[in-house]
Amino acid sequence: MNVSDHSTTERLNENDILDIFKETGALLQGHFLLTSGKHSARYMQCAQVLQYPRKAAVLGKDLAGKFGGMEIETVIGPAMGGIVVAHEVGRNLGVKAIFTERQNGEMALRRGFKLEPGEKVLVVEDVITTGGSVKEVINIVKEAGAVPVGVGVLVDRSGGKADFDGLLLHSLIQMNIEAYEPDDCPLCKQGIPWEKPGSRGIK
Repeated sequence: MNVSDHSTTERLNENDILDIFKETGALLQGHFLLTSGKHSARYMQCAQVLQYPRKAAVLGKDLAGKFGGMEIETVIGPAMGGIVVAHEVGRNLGVKAIFTERQNGEMALRRGFKLEPGEKVLVVEDVITTGGSVKEVINIVKEAGAVPVGVGVLVDRSGGKADFDGLLLHSLIQMNIEAYEPDDCPLCKQGIPWEKPGSRGIK
């Protein structure tokens, strides 16, 4: 695979960013089972692009730039997909970056990570469909008395429908990827077997 490098100083438009996802194999074509139970012919596996540090740095800088001037003190993302995104965005904003992870099935702060009352926090993720994981992280931020100030994601595949109680939402690219009920899935009717990618299924 010929994976070209991009300077960390250049700003990319949406087509440039989509090209990065395609050339790194992050945009997958096939037959995928979503967590919702629906099926889809395309899936974004952001780990494929984030494995390249130079590209992760470019994406993190672009995403951080969308939240300039907001006096953010901490960036937080859910494991696993949000860890690298939080690190790169936090690095570019000059603030700490932490992550949540599941404990007994529930999202939680572990490893000594803490949020202080009134602390301004940006929540980030690699890709959202319904935004369920992000909503769990937002609840953790609020429970700590900290203040969620926005949500940043690399890929919004909700078609712009994701809502986080009115919080500012910025993404690098939006994709309206069609999903089908199993009984109406054209891929199933063609006899194409499905797969369920991701660490615990699609977000």
